[in-house]
Amino acid sequence: MSGEAIADLSAGPVCPVPKIEHDTVQLAHGGGGRLTQILIEGLFLDAFRNPALEALHDGAVLSLDGAFRDDTPAGAARLAFSTDSFVIRPLFFPGGNIGSLAVHGTVNDLAMCGARPLALSAAYIVEEGFPMDDLRRIVAAMQAAAQEAGVSIVTGDTKVVDRGKGDGVYVNTAGVGLVPAGVEISPTRARPGDKILVSGALAVHGIAIMSVREGLEFETVLETDSAALNGLVADVLAAAGDAVHVLRDPTRGGVASALNEIAASARLGVRIREAALPVWEDVRGACEILGFDPLYVANEGKCVVVVAPEGAPAALAAMRAHPLGREAVEIGEVVAGPAGRVVMESRIGGERVVDMLSGEQLPRIC
Repeated sequence: MSGEAIADLSAGPVCPVPKIEHDTVQLAHGGGGRLTQILIEGLFLDAFRNPALEALHDGAVLSLDGAFRDDTPAGAARLAFSTDSFVIRPLFFPGGNIGSLAVHGTVNDLAMCGARPLALSAAYIVEEGFPMDDLRRIVAAMQAAAQEAGVSIVTGDTKVVDRGKGDGVYVNTAGVGLVPAGVEISPTRARPGDKILVSGALAVHGIAIMSVREGLEFETVLETDSAALNGLVADVLAAAGDAVHVLRDPTRGGVASALNEIAASARLGVRIREAALPVWEDVRGACEILGFDPLYVANEGKCVVVVAPEGAPAALAAMRAHPLGREAVEIGEVVAGPAGRVVMESRIGGERVVDMLSGEQLPRIC
């Protein structure tokens, strides 16, 4: 019997236990779930350990001289710095392509730090033989997305690899932004009683991608939700101010992984309500067909906002007033414990633990 199953069968049938230690890299190590967490904390964090990295935020928040300082004056302006790589398959999908996605992803990581994005880099790894017209479409989409988000692409790099060695094109982006004085966003700032808001319908991006891969058809064309959220975040911060404690974009691993990361960082619990989760019927039906849970499916144009109860009405109103947040809802709250655990109240009154995803549900989704 393999090491992935319980060896003692005397008690009757058993379920396989997910394997968490591997001798080689698995697709699930890039899926945003449990194995990603193990890879980051057990390898990269251990090797590169420093205070900025240990925050495990969507980006590093640094003092204006580029260093992480414990003695930075409270409320001072700071820099946010983030990087991301994009390997999505297919490169072109309803509502976008790898170029626009790369801009949105990095802009959003900066916004989740409370920063106003300033500038991006763009690095391309292109496979020999890749159609030049397709590359032009990707570059044009990247520029259009950057212009819409109000940022400039100011530096970059290009590499070409042998035919058959690069899967078309990969894109890496990095970005810098300014965290205004007085803005303090961190997963460790969550407090018991804080309300949890999401800016709109869940799982749209992941199902839009899978609809192309699997040939699913809907009554209407299902497009990615990929979008730059810096404008929405700025409105929320203007409306609710210091009451906004945590921001997170639930990309790989979906809302479930984002909430588990927040609960673990804050050493608190999270309770959400299944009936409150905003999921479109087309998306819910596709998830049922494919065997997916919408909580674990990637989003590229949604954010999770953890806000003190006194600021929640203003934050929710600001989200709903923005074009990207019209379907914003409150889905739950932060609780004292159990620490690090996310629990969902079901529609029928029961409860279940919403854990980190152990395997890879949707590979190559961003």
